[in-house]
Amino acid sequence: MTEYKAGHKTRHLTGVRKLFSGLLTACVALLGVNAVMAEEWDKTFPKSDKVDVQKISFTNRFGITLAGDLYLPKDHQGKLPAIAVSGPFGAVKEQSSGLYAQTLAERGFIALAFDPSFTGESQGTPRNVASPDINTEDFSAAIDYLSNNPGVNPAATGILGICGFGGFAINAAAMDTRIKATVAVTMYDMTRVSARGYNDAVDADARYEMKEALNKQRTLDYAAGTFKPAPGLPEKLSGDEPQFIKDYWGYYKTKRGFHERSINSNGHWNMTSALSLINMPILQYADEIRTPVLVIHGEKAHSRYFGEDAFRKLKGDNKELLIIKDANHVDLYDNLEKIPFDRIADFYRRNFK
Repeated sequence: MTEYKAGHKTRHLTGVRKLFSGLLTACVALLGVNAVMAEEWDKTFPKSDKVDVQKISFTNRFGITLAGDLYLPKDHQGKLPAIAVSGPFGAVKEQSSGLYAQTLAERGFIALAFDPSFTGESQGTPRNVASPDINTEDFSAAIDYLSNNPGVNPAATGILGICGFGGFAINAAAMDTRIKATVAVTMYDMTRVSARGYNDAVDADARYEMKEALNKQRTLDYAAGTFKPAPGLPEKLSGDEPQFIKDYWGYYKTKRGFHERSINSNGHWNMTSALSLINMPILQYADEIRTPVLVIHGEKAHSRYFGEDAFRKLKGDNKELLIIKDANHVDLYDNLEKIPFDRIADFYRRNFK
């Protein structure tokens, strides 16, 4: 940058800067609230040259403002089908959900990747809290936004949930009849695993002890005016961890998937978040879903039983189960050789009518 000395050149430069600043302000005002300023790409995946991205926000039924990235096919015309995407549990929209949204936009859909309430760039306090009710509502709030977007065909809106948000997506589909097709990828039932542990290993006595400990923590949190964090992924691996923990670490704690706003990469859930999860089974009414559901899981995923059990609970002839050969749970976060994007896009196209 050229350095100017005091004098008429300084006054001239100041005037130019003021003029430029005024023109910029006017341009932004003319473009309106939906304008998106150019910014450095902050995702964990490469930017597609086939897609435009807009930062947007919308408010859920609880008054919490959620932040999203809206991915649109370049040079699109007319009203397009749209998909709301969220997950994995503890991730942000700059990670796996953004990759899914961008790839679906490349295939002709408008796709909205959003941060759930209390996480990422979305609002809500305290931070790092999960709720089976509110996180289900987050999907319906995304449908509110998409249904009112002038570029979206409101009769062709669907959702896609990854990991823990696969379970919340199925719960949303059981409640929200505007959701015309649902995909649950490498899903967890967060209420089941919180209440019963992996493979339902937690018995009634252990469950009661867990509730005692969590409610004791509530008392301590109130007295301290803060929230104790739950255990998260280790900063370093010892080598003795279960394989699925190593798989999570390999995504969230390395360049592959690390993001500073992600709870799993750079933070902890609040310990008492588990209280609502252990007492509210989210798949209770999954058998009432009348719209198509596609459940996708990895053959070698530790979580595979969640997807298969959810699939068995679904009724009708419009449900599909797809098991990906040799894939583990985390492969379906970002492994482009294993995520069946063509199959997912075809599922939505067939069922958006």
